[in-house]
Amino acid sequence: MMTRSLLVGMIRWYQRHISAKRPPCCKYYPSCSQYAITAIQRFGAVRGMLLFIWRFLRCNPWSRGGIDDVPKRFSFSYRFRWSKAYEEPRLTPLADDKEMASR
Repeated sequence: MMTRSLLVGMIRWYQRHISAKRPPCCKYYPSCSQYAITAIQRFGAVRGMLLFIWRFLRCNPWSRGGIDDVPKRFSFSYRFRWSKAYEEPRLTPLADDKEMASR
């Protein structure tokens, strides 16, 4: 718990004192620092930092960027459709959702 708080505190310090003085330049949303905070709070210090490092390595000149939320379940392959951690947002309800709403 102490490690988690220390890491989040260091990232928040970076956000306030270093990142705030520079123009926004992150290709992804949320920013890498906010992604790290969410990942650490959701999965703990070790697994959260592993996800952050994986995200940081993907941030390169050849990546397309875009929306990249922290997965609900810990997985390095959550961005692939075949992954069980992949969660695609639904724009229209499924037939089961309509039945449940009518009850």
